[in-house]
Amino acid sequence: MTKSEIRKIIPESSFKFSTSRSGGKGGQNINKVETKVELVYNIKHSKELTDDQKAFITGNLKNRIDKKGNLRITSDIHRAQFKNKQTVIEKFYTIFAKALKKKAIRKKTTPTLASKLENQKSKQVLSAKKKLRKVKLDDLL
Repeated sequence: MTKSEIRKIIPESSFKFSTSRSGGKGGQNINKVETKVELVYNIKHSKELTDDQKAFITGNLKNRIDKKGNLRITSDIHRAQFKNKQTVIEKFYTIFAKALKKKAIRKKTTPTLASKLENQKSKQVLSAKKKLRKVKLDDLL
């Protein structure tokens, strides 16, 4: 599923936002302004997603979802709260798009004849090199 499809399914009105003071360096302004934005989206109680999608997303994002089923994403990159809010929303749709993407199953392939011959030749070269290192008893006597 692409970001645009997810945007149609999950509107921004279903998100809960909270703001807090951003950590890090700064002057007097950083102690007054709440620029850090946290987006919370409850996957368990979501009406926009099917049960299969919920299970799939919960499995793929199990490290990001808490026990209550909330997906929390934060941003404090920018100095403005509005820009951080935009960043958080974009992050959400990116994470969701990756979570809903089904991973392709790897098909096992057999090595080609050329690669087999190349491996065999490199083994012979190594074997010959090791034979040259070997000290023979006949040479010592």
